[in-house]
Amino acid sequence: MIEGMAPGRQFAFLLVDRFSMFSLSAAIDTFRSANRLLEREFYSWTTVSADGEAIMASNGLPIKVDYAISDLPAADILFVCVGLTTEFPGKSKVLAALRSWGRRGGGLGALAAGSLLLAEAGQLEERRCTIHWENRAGFRERFPDIECTGNVYEIDRNRYTCAGVTTSIDLMLEIIRADFGNWLVNEVANQFQHERIRSAVDRQRIGPERDLAGKSEKLRIAVELMAEYLDEPLSSGEIAAKAGLSVRQVERLFLRHLGMTPSRYYMRLRLERARELLRQTNMPILDVAIATGFTSHSYFAQSYRLQFGRPPSDERRSTW
Repeated sequence: MIEGMAPGRQFAFLLVDRFSMFSLSAAIDTFRSANRLLEREFYSWTTVSADGEAIMASNGLPIKVDYAISDLPAADILFVCVGLTTEFPGKSKVLAALRSWGRRGGGLGALAAGSLLLAEAGQLEERRCTIHWENRAGFRERFPDIECTGNVYEIDRNRYTCAGVTTSIDLMLEIIRADFGNWLVNEVANQFQHERIRSAVDRQRIGPERDLAGKSEKLRIAVELMAEYLDEPLSSGEIAAKAGLSVRQVERLFLRHLGMTPSRYYMRLRLERARELLRQTNMPILDVAIATGFTSHSYFAQSYRLQFGRPPSDERRSTW
């Protein structure tokens, strides 16, 4: 494609208050590195905010932007960059602009929790998407009709979503691959010492402290089954049968690799999902309990306090 190279591509990054600087930097620097290797400015980018004013990143750094959303020039893809919150000044302007952009057939993307804003704006209907694992539980409760996978990134027609942080690199590499093929993708990955280029079918980590790489494949299957059935927990026998093991073999795997029984691990998964829902949604506590497989409010509250040292109601009074 170098001979008679097509005109360059323009991307826009919409920043909202407390956005993830890591996700933004990973995305932009991937294109910067591609330009360096191409020895021309094929990829360009601009930044926008709701009103054109500087935006504070989640790490406390203020970032000056190029445009207000209402003045945004043409771009191939408008990426929404979100971090700690989806509530921010000027949100109504941003949602209106996303709807307008979508109606005109524009490409839309999301970094980290940006898929929440695209969904709120009605731009992910009948589209497959992904989001950072920490936000996925809340997303699926709020938008049950949208297919939100646990993959590192998703491209569905002109919608580009990723789980943020280093997955931003993988998504941008896939865009570069479509333009120039594997040779440039590999060169850019080498520049970042990005050891393995992940594809859209690669899954995110299941949750905090859960890197199962190098451990038993059967263990991974069992853990993924638990994570998939949090609202209606499977019995030990069902998990063992689906993993192709006996109940005793499953118990040995969990004790050896994770230092706890399968039932204890399953309970921890359910309670961590409950904490995500309490922090990310306005669901009543009883509904959160039911969504994580508890039929008794009192048993849920007791289990939650034992796990986290505080009652579920305290999560609603906290700011993060």
